[in-house]
Amino acid sequence: MSRYDHYDESSVRVRPSRRGSRPRTKERPSHEDADVALVTGVDRGRYTTWLQGGIVLAMRARELGRGRVVVGDRVAMVGDTSGAPGSLARIVRVLDRSSVLRRSADDTDRVERVIVANADQLVIVTALADPEPRPRMIDRCLVAAYDAGLDPLLLLTKSDLRDPEEFLEDYDPLQVPWVATSLTPGQRHVAELPGERLGGQVAPRGLAEVREHLRDRTSVLVGHSGVGKSTLVNSLVPAAHRSTGVVNEVTGRGRHTSSSAVALQLGEGGWVVDTPGVRSFGLGHVDPAEFVGHFPDLAPGAADCPRGCSHDEQDCALDDWVASGAAGPAGAARLESLRRLLRSRTDAG
Repeated sequence: MSRYDHYDESSVRVRPSRRGSRPRTKERPSHEDADVALVTGVDRGRYTTWLQGGIVLAMRARELGRGRVVVGDRVAMVGDTSGAPGSLARIVRVLDRSSVLRRSADDTDRVERVIVANADQLVIVTALADPEPRPRMIDRCLVAAYDAGLDPLLLLTKSDLRDPEEFLEDYDPLQVPWVATSLTPGQRHVAELPGERLGGQVAPRGLAEVREHLRDRTSVLVGHSGVGKSTLVNSLVPAAHRSTGVVNEVTGRGRHTSSSAVALQLGEGGWVVDTPGVRSFGLGHVDPAEFVGHFPDLAPGAADCPRGCSHDEQDCALDDWVASGAAGPAGAARLESLRRLLRSRTDAG
């Protein structure tokens, strides 16, 4: 008789599961007692949040799924939310967003990149000189602001190098609020209101007006490198210590001085979000059919366009609208800017 003849099914030994005997379930904890915090910074999978007046570091919880967490998000957190050294909370839920500011890598890219959530004002920072203003970049930012439902604000730096009045003539028909400052990269600035001094220096001209526009709001600062954006932030929030750079005298381009978006609390109330300097602001995520609606000086003239007008063809009524002067002195340049945006999308297919 073989030594295996006495084996039967009762002789089979089953290795116990290491996962235990508890049945799996798709139900997730509700975390009703979670603390709600504001995301102020994102760095390689770690999130800096502001909770009840203190900083708490956090990571994504598995139940959060693949949803992206960005600066400005209001999130629900559990775990160790004490903010003590070495502590790490878990983000389990992203609350509904009131607004989302997006951009794409370029106009051929349909993949949108969320820059900031829950902002209510887009501050377009541009230098009046050194480097020269870039009107088409401003137009793109305005389109992005209107598309996201944000109030735009033009913030003109280096007004000591050039009078802003000439530049602003082109934007009068838009009725976009503006403020000019005399912040110049390389200068030392302080954050006191006019008349107050620190180290014998008076606060930059225009800074108090900037503060009034930012008070009790969440404002996103956007601008290309070298316009003095980080210098401005350091004046508004001295503890920010944002890196500043200089403009290349040959190319007119600035060095990228801020590597990531960060939300900073203002002493007078509100938050300001400093973003990395950008050389372009892609609008691949915006429907081209809505472009003209984001040019308030041109939009009324489109009412007389033929059905299905692309606004870049021979019978477009916008040409007569601009020729009549209804779009203001910069109407022709603004119309060309609109058509450049439309071509960038249609050429991309």
